[in-house]
Amino acid sequence: MANTGDINVGSIIRFNGELCQITEYQHRTPGNLRAFYQAKMRNLKTGKQTEYRFRAGEDVEVARVEFKVLQFIYKDGENIVCMDNQSFEQVHIPEIMFGNSKDILKEGMEVKVAFEGDEPLLAEAPTFVELDITYCEPGVKGDTASSNVLKPATVETGATVMVPLFVNTGERIKVDTRTMSYVERVK
Repeated sequence: MANTGDINVGSIIRFNGELCQITEYQHRTPGNLRAFYQAKMRNLKTGKQTEYRFRAGEDVEVARVEFKVLQFIYKDGENIVCMDNQSFEQVHIPEIMFGNSKDILKEGMEVKVAFEGDEPLLAEAPTFVELDITYCEPGVKGDTASSNVLKPATVETGATVMVPLFVNTGERIKVDTRTMSYVERVK
């Protein structure tokens, strides 16, 4: 058992029999009252957000989670099939766990997956991904008066990313998977 001082943002705890990930965590000491920890948590099964106020020093059950780096192979309906590079075992992971980044996964990419036993809990794509642009409208000369003008571009995985006007079809770009936004052109 751990106590409230041992956990922080990103920790996975067992709260009311359910696995939850801490998304916000603050220590507060209001005036003459006792100190407490205000936590916002996301249930890993249902995705439901909850808030709870822990007493300082309260016991908390931290879940034993193992992170593995797996290779993305292909999509199979509502699942994403990944392979463990050490044991060559294939794991089916619900694509909901990847969030919006599921649309820009490319075959052969390495993804990070958290397991409790044999059950996947969390999945995340690499932070930055390099993709080729398959289609975008050409930028018109003279439309670049302001630097924040964007246009939609379709990348090789079929997802749409907003890019600056100077980016054209056939170029390679770097995309931030957390925000699904353009970072830079890749030479």
